[in-house]
Amino acid sequence: MTDTNPSEATTPSRRALIGWGGAVLALGAAAAGGTVAMTRTGNDVDPAGAAAGGAIAFHGAHQAGIATPVQDRLHFAAFEVTTEDRAEFVQMLKDWTAAARRMAAGHAVGEGAYGGLAEAPPDDTGEALGLKPSRLTLTIGFGPSLFEKFGLAEEKPEALVDLPQFAGDNLDKNRSGGDLCIQACADDPQVAVHAIRNLARIGFGKVVIRWSQLGFGKTSSTTPDAQTPRNLMGFKDGTRNIAGTETDRLKKFVWVDGKDGPAWMNGGSYLVARRIRMHIETWDRTSLQEQEDIIGRDKGEGAPVGRAKERDKPFLKAMLPDAHVRLAHPDSNHGATILRRGYSFTDGTDGLGRLEAGLFFLAYQRDVREGFIRIQRNLALDSLNEYIQHVGSALFAVPPGVRDKDDWWGSTLFSEEA
Repeated sequence: MTDTNPSEATTPSRRALIGWGGAVLALGAAAAGGTVAMTRTGNDVDPAGAAAGGAIAFHGAHQAGIATPVQDRLHFAAFEVTTEDRAEFVQMLKDWTAAARRMAAGHAVGEGAYGGLAEAPPDDTGEALGLKPSRLTLTIGFGPSLFEKFGLAEEKPEALVDLPQFAGDNLDKNRSGGDLCIQACADDPQVAVHAIRNLARIGFGKVVIRWSQLGFGKTSSTTPDAQTPRNLMGFKDGTRNIAGTETDRLKKFVWVDGKDGPAWMNGGSYLVARRIRMHIETWDRTSLQEQEDIIGRDKGEGAPVGRAKERDKPFLKAMLPDAHVRLAHPDSNHGATILRRGYSFTDGTDGLGRLEAGLFFLAYQRDVREGFIRIQRNLALDSLNEYIQHVGSALFAVPPGVRDKDDWWGSTLFSEEA
């Protein structure tokens, strides 16, 4: 990433701010590598982000990182709020937005990683210097526990419910929950890590990271013309995921409508994050036929049982009653549909010689009660449950997008009283 933006001749000095003071900085038109950061007007795929290493537009009716073409890498972080000062927290959200806007365009935070006041820490940590934007997107969400703070109880959406205990859950409280989250997706893992690191640094004294997760090898795609990715079990995942260009399906299943309530969530969505441990050593000793029966698709082409091609319409009754595809399909869940943006993970071993590996499941939906909860309850009889276990869980209300350079994350929730 470039250290500074030459077009910002009036950028406030760190000498005056003593660190990242949080002024919302004007964003220059040219991103690193000559890629222009264009504005998203709705659900449109940003042409600028289609180029390798390019920038995805930060502004739009909806936050980037939801219907955006899925990037290769993830750094997800859930935070706890430590400040009790509402104004201080709101200022942090503004500071975060300013930093996110710059990083998404390929610029360093504030005055950059070097060249400033030698006696003060630099504004940017520097590990992304010289790197392209890598289609970085940053998406913020607010957890149920946040609404217990700052007098927000009346603004808590009805859809932001406590997720029930599902069959087979073995949740680690240290990998669950959070007052708010940041989802950083990019094609370069260092760019994604750099983004979370800098936001955590800006938030020092106001928030602290509760847990985080690195992900690789996207397991779902919002671009159906691209090859469907595979999960660590070797099967194609998310064949009929909602595409970023399917405006009607996004409106029906992903974006919160004004009539859904509350008003501040109009244009937003709800995010479920689940850390799913895969018992891959057991899976790897399972016969191919049994693997395919469990999933409900063949392993090579990804075709549903009894079909020839991956995207052929599944004949659910041809599958075993407890096949994963059959139980998860909208036809088995009263039409329930979610947008998936999952990633694989490996986090060393569990101390018993087994890989700590699996799927970091991310799903966006208009109403979690009609989406994830309905589907997950139906998966109680899923034969795949023998090989997986949900060990982390969180739910967040994702506000609408940042409209322009004067807007900021969470403004629809906080601006009236901020």
